Amino acid sequence: MGKKIKKEAEPPPKDVFDPLTIESKKAATVVLMLNSPEEEILAKACEAIYRFALKGEENKATLLELGAVEPLTKLLTHEDKIVRRNATMIFGILASNNDVKKLLRELDVMNSIIAQLAPEEEVVIHEFASLCLANMSAEYTGKVQIFEHGGLEPLIRLLASPDPDVKKNSIECIYNLVQDFQCRATLQELNAVPPILDLLKSEYPIIQLLALKTLGVITNDKEARAMLRDNQGMDHLIKILETKELNDLHIEALSVIANCLEDMDTLVLIQQTGGLKKLLSFAENSTIPDIQKNAAKAITKAAYDPENRKLFHEQEVEKCLVALLGSENDGTKIAASQAISVMCENSGSKEFFNNQGIPQLIQSLRSDSEEVREAAALALANLTTCNTANANAAAEADGIDPLINMLSSKRDGAISNAATVLANMAMQEPLRVSIQNHDVMHALISPLHSANTNVQSKAALMVAATACDVEARTELRNSGGLEPLVELLRSKNAEVRRHASWAVMVCANDELMAVELCRLGALDILEEVNLSVSRKNKFSEAAYNKLLNNYLSLKYSLTGYLSSSNIISDGFYDYGQINPGTKLLPLKDLCLQEPSDLRAVLLVNSKSDVSPPPSMEDKSSDIGYGRSISSSSSLRRASKEKTNFHFSTGFGSPTEDKSEPTSGRNTALSKSTTKEKGSRKGRGKREEEKVKEEEEVATAPKLAGEGSPDKEWYPPSDPDFCVYVYEVTKSIFPITNIKEQIEALAKYVAEKMGGKVSKEKLHDFSWELHISELKFQLKSNVIPIGLIKKGIFYHRALLFKALADKIGIGCSLVRGEYGRAWNEVKLMNESRKGLIGALPPPEVYIVDLMFHPGGLMKLRSKEADLYRYL
Repeated sequence: MGKKIKKEAEPPPKDVFDPLTIESKKAATVVLMLNSPEEEILAKACEAIYRFALKGEENKATLLELGAVEPLTKLLTHEDKIVRRNATMIFGILASNNDVKKLLRELDVMNSIIAQLAPEEEVVIHEFASLCLANMSAEYTGKVQIFEHGGLEPLIRLLASPDPDVKKNSIECIYNLVQDFQCRATLQELNAVPPILDLLKSEYPIIQLLALKTLGVITNDKEARAMLRDNQGMDHLIKILETKELNDLHIEALSVIANCLEDMDTLVLIQQTGGLKKLLSFAENSTIPDIQKNAAKAITKAAYDPENRKLFHEQEVEKCLVALLGSENDGTKIAASQAISVMCENSGSKEFFNNQGIPQLIQSLRSDSEEVREAAALALANLTTCNTANANAAAEADGIDPLINMLSSKRDGAISNAATVLANMAMQEPLRVSIQNHDVMHALISPLHSANTNVQSKAALMVAATACDVEARTELRNSGGLEPLVELLRSKNAEVRRHASWAVMVCANDELMAVELCRLGALDILEEVNLSVSRKNKFSEAAYNKLLNNYLSLKYSLTGYLSSSNIISDGFYDYGQINPGTKLLPLKDLCLQEPSDLRAVLLVNSKSDVSPPPSMEDKSSDIGYGRSISSSSSLRRASKEKTNFHFSTGFGSPTEDKSEPTSGRNTALSKSTTKEKGSRKGRGKREEEKVKEEEEVATAPKLAGEGSPDKEWYPPSDPDFCVYVYEVTKSIFPITNIKEQIEALAKYVAEKMGGKVSKEKLHDFSWELHISELKFQLKSNVIPIGLIKKGIFYHRALLFKALADKIGIGCSLVRGEYGRAWNEVKLMNESRKGLIGALPPPEVYIVDLMFHPGGLMKLRSKEADLYRYL
């Protein structure tokens, strides 16, 4: 046999690379392998990179620096399933890094990632693709890209996946996406509520929690709430609450229920199925503060609807809320207080809280927590609005003191709520007095200075409610509250302007305050506000008028008109016409000025017990207002002996019955007027001149407290005017016929002012010289009206108005031009008296005080026009 010859192996082809096994320990080397065309190398490189990335954030950053992201994105669309799977797994891990997310958005790989959610792909790919999307959706730009590339629909489909990780990642991504309203709308179109509800049955708490959170967001929309109701979602939620083992889900379940209860249909459904009672009982009996808090919040949200409030009241929700007020947890107290503030919009609930709830809320006002105090004050503000019983209950529970203390709170909401409660309480006089006794005006100064418009508004409203008497207004002024209140009139906020105007109107109820407010510029600001159609309001107009009507001196100087309802009181002075915006100096400043060639200031003052009247002439010393005089005590004594009067309620009455004044000014209206005039023509005149001379020395002016600047200043008195008041009160006031009263008073005024003056001799009536002499003798421009014995139109008209107001004759005072002024009165037509039916309006007459004293001229007559203008 021949020997077998061994067959030699054939050498490999020369163009084939021999297999090479490489063990790499550098990530950079593996990253370079991502560009290999070999599928096996790509798969192994991806697997190595995945394990490397799992080890921590630093490794993810390293891979980013090595440029691994860009070649990996190309592998997402690789033909080989294993390569594609491994690349997807890497991106699921890497996408948690913010820098990687940013680069992925720039590379625009969202389509490739979403494509991995296709039904035919493996579960592992679904898991990591959804994980990548969940990480990407944490930022707004990522949400937009996912939504625009149609990622929502496949994510909803994956909620039914058998793999829990896929479900978890998908619902997490959906939860992030539905924070945007466009995604919520699309979610409803895709009918996503049923699969999300199915997740509540999951055995994994994280999936259940994410599902509840997602439902909590989407049920803010009415359509989603309807879908949840139609799919028996409320039953699922109530079951969760009833299951103690699921207590970690109770808070989120309550949030969803809170949204659903906003719908009347849902509330009726849950009430009919007994779920509402279960909910209230659950909230009341739970020992977990967050659960109680969320239950109260659920009630609050639902109670904004009137029908819901009615249903809640029928279910006695108030008892549950009162119980929650007793919680030791501040969050629960706040939520319960907020629920009460909404529920008390229902009249039945408001009445319930009168007996239960208000004491607990007052107790909350003493809490150490500012938030608790603010919420309790809000509830009390709503409870006491338009409800006197609740306001009384709050006061009886000793709520005034803590409420006033809250006015100094650091929280604007607490201040405004407390101010609202106090303003509501101050509507009742007994409570207002009690509030005033707690130094409330001083406490209001800080809120009035606040920069918050709501606080400003409520503080001004509280001033309007509490400054209803002189003592309170004085306290406000002394505390420095008028300045910030006036500044609020300039506010750009309509409510602040309205309430500030209201407060100014209330504060201007007496002359002293009106003068002070005008000094601070309130009148000028209100005038400017009222010129604007958009800024003015009813209160600003009323405040402007109130200021003028209680500061008649300024009103007459500005407008040249006083109506019959503008009663001249002591201290009124006529400075003359001033232009708008011009400041009217106070009487004290005018009295202390040296005499000048300016028009004399006419003073009305019937007070006889503050200081001696001004002197007509003083031959022994140089006398003026505010200057010292010799023998002052004896002069004052002489003055008292001459005019010993006591005045009450504005009318003079003699101390000695039937005693006639010794000034020689007997009334011209006695029964024997004509006869007495004739018999006294010679002798009476000489006696009158003699008495006048004695008066001039005896009635030297002296300010109260002269030489003692610390004492209060008083305006110069006017004994002559006091005599006038006494005489007209005694002789004219008893006349029953109003026309006869007017005629008699007109004759009386004319007599005291120099008598009748004919038109032809008007230019010879030397009243200017008389006034100049008085100014020189008094060393002042201020002249008491009673000292003027030669008066022209405006002197007589002022005296007539002042005396008419003392005895109740209604008349107006009108300033004309060129020293003219006149009085207008209204009288019924005598021929119409006694007729049945509607009477015509009374006719207006002008009273003649110059040419034919006592004459009455119809307002539009030629005679009246001549009197006023010629």
